[in-house]
Amino acid sequence: MANKAYLEITNICNLRCGFCHGTRRAPAFITEAQFTLAASRLRPFCDYLYFHLMGEPLLHPQLSRFFDIAAVLGFKVIITTNGTLLAEKKDVLLSARSLHKVSVSLHAYESNTLPYPLEEYLEKVFDFCDTASEKGIISVMRLWNIGGKEALNEQIVKEIQHRFGGEWEKRFSGQRIRERLYLEWGELFEWPDLSLPVVGNRHGCYGLRDQIGVLCDGTVVPCCLDAEGSAALGNLFTQELDEILASPKAVAIKEGFKKRKITEPLCMRCGFAHSKFSLSL
Repeated sequence: MANKAYLEITNICNLRCGFCHGTRRAPAFITEAQFTLAASRLRPFCDYLYFHLMGEPLLHPQLSRFFDIAAVLGFKVIITTNGTLLAEKKDVLLSARSLHKVSVSLHAYESNTLPYPLEEYLEKVFDFCDTASEKGIISVMRLWNIGGKEALNEQIVKEIQHRFGGEWEKRFSGQRIRERLYLEWGELFEWPDLSLPVVGNRHGCYGLRDQIGVLCDGTVVPCCLDAEGSAALGNLFTQELDEILASPKAVAIKEGFKKRKITEPLCMRCGFAHSKFSLSL
């Protein structure tokens, strides 16, 4: 069963990144009661809880409370952020007992027109990552834009080298800068959407095997790339997770992934899964 869950605490974002699908769903913040219910129902199935699927999680006004609830439940929380609010939320993040890892999408800067220079943005990210990694929080600076808008990547890497120096250790997806501090690379990919053409039906997926997603209205989806709930399996606010996972649709999707025989229309349009798990490769 999946060991990580993406629990979307908001689908609202303060940026409009070209690499992100965004969502046509009504803007919303999950309530404390909804978060507690969903997290409690997820806990028997997973140890790692991501506070996003869409949206910028640092925007949520009850972020600190959610960290506390996750700590009581024994979750290790992972935050993925565009980095623009790290300075503002630094105290909340660094004091969170349940915070295990923070991933910062540095490529968000080039994908937007922000009212301050790159150096100012990076300084705030570096300050947070420096302190967080020293406190035991894994800090990952991402450049997941290879093949897209990547003109600033060279400058960003130089700024990282200038700030942190040292001998970097090569890793599969990037570099280990020092203990608990990483630079991670990734190729730009197109999010699946029902409006896109089919890319294939002979690939596998992490969905329902390594992960599961929950949108902020409680809709359960197979993976973190279902931005609109197109492959909805049920609703965690009204159903237990084991009931949802035992449904004929969920079972068919999972078995299809195992056999690399895709049955879900959205999954047939997933360029990420097709490139990673296609039988044709």
